[in-house]
Amino acid sequence: MNHVATSRPTISSIISPEGSLEVLSQQEVNRLQSTSQTGLHDLLRRCALAVLNCGNPSDDSLAILEAYKDFDIEVLQQDRGIRLKLTNAPAEAFVDGHMIRGIREHLSSILRDIVYVYNEIQQHNRFDLTTGEGTTNAVFHILRKAGTLKPSLDPSLVVCWGGHSISRQEYDYSKDVGYQLGLRDMDICTGCGPGAMKGPMKGANVAHAKQRRKGGRYLGISEPGIIAAEAPNPIVNELVVMPDIEKRLEAFVRLGHGIIVFPGGVGTAEEILYLLGILLHPNNTTMPFPLIFTGPADSAAYFEKIDEFLVYTLGEEIRRYYTIITGDPVAVARRMREGIDEVAHFRREHQDAFYYNWRLNIAREFQATFEPTHEAMKSLALHRDQPTHELAANLRRAFSGIVAGNVKEPGIRAIKAYGPFELSAEPELMKRLDELLSSFVAQGRMKLDGQPYTPCYVLKK
Repeated sequence: MNHVATSRPTISSIISPEGSLEVLSQQEVNRLQSTSQTGLHDLLRRCALAVLNCGNPSDDSLAILEAYKDFDIEVLQQDRGIRLKLTNAPAEAFVDGHMIRGIREHLSSILRDIVYVYNEIQQHNRFDLTTGEGTTNAVFHILRKAGTLKPSLDPSLVVCWGGHSISRQEYDYSKDVGYQLGLRDMDICTGCGPGAMKGPMKGANVAHAKQRRKGGRYLGISEPGIIAAEAPNPIVNELVVMPDIEKRLEAFVRLGHGIIVFPGGVGTAEEILYLLGILLHPNNTTMPFPLIFTGPADSAAYFEKIDEFLVYTLGEEIRRYYTIITGDPVAVARRMREGIDEVAHFRREHQDAFYYNWRLNIAREFQATFEPTHEAMKSLALHRDQPTHELAANLRRAFSGIVAGNVKEPGIRAIKAYGPFELSAEPELMKRLDELLSSFVAQGRMKLDGQPYTPCYVLKK
């Protein structure tokens, strides 16, 4: 081990991948080492640094890259498979000179998915990503490659969404909900970061131990931009890296048997709009999909604002798709258990797979990749003179761009270079959108490292 004197303690080491990928072709190795525009080295480096930096609470990916400018990762071909050479890696990823095993597993998962997505999805004609069928098949194959599809298991997977920057009270509440879910034989799937994504896993982990339930699942689904900003929390025992936010969101709704939403900010609002836009499709209206909004009693104002915004933009009937429960983890878990039992019954009746929701219809506007450039954000159609599912899709894109400007390195750099994103909407919708975003700021849900939030967007009439 070579300790390097920098502003933060670092370690250099050569490690073996853990359990998921040991053999690469020379062409794949060359691609991972290449720093050219078509190379994968920069992507691997950014994601690897975030995983190794998991002990640091910062969610500013640009600041992390600046703090570890000398960090590098190199894939080496050796006689017994590949090795990973780490130079000036964060020291907190090691204990007594040895890398923490969970971190080594996450590094291997990232390497596996980067290689597979590039070779089999992006550079292969077998998946037509311009079509809904091709995109859904691509998501399926990425998940299958990662080993997350479990055909022998009954429905039990609860997707938990919520903010990474939440109060201690909200974090403890999310842990209590996870505990109650775990007592009732349910597993957890999240975006794998901190806050409301970590709490349910911690709670379920304790409950599974008490119930002597072996093989508890703590599944994290992320994408490179999010991984670089929010490293997987250490409880995650299955990690999948999707190529973009749209495929990540599709993976959640195809894999999950029910969804719980905890308090959050624009990222959480984006996820809510994505799911509700899908459930509004006429082909999905009879399909059971339990969706619960929950938080401690003191978080009721957050869900009131969300509810008001949803009803205004998507109509009163939207309330039939979700239940709001505050301050009662037991009630949340019981309702979710009942909902998942309904899902199991529906899937049996329609001879649909438990492990992947093929029947769910996802319109193309929820699958097409959205690059949040300044021009793309400015041209979003934010008005009610369009079908509700299309408005939901455009609102989701607006929130996705704000997330990118907040925490993703390319978005942060774009805001620094060209100023805040501009969003335009019809007057009343603009007023409602402004009230919702302002409430997030007032409640401290849009900030980094505890600092006051500087908006990465402006609202224009």
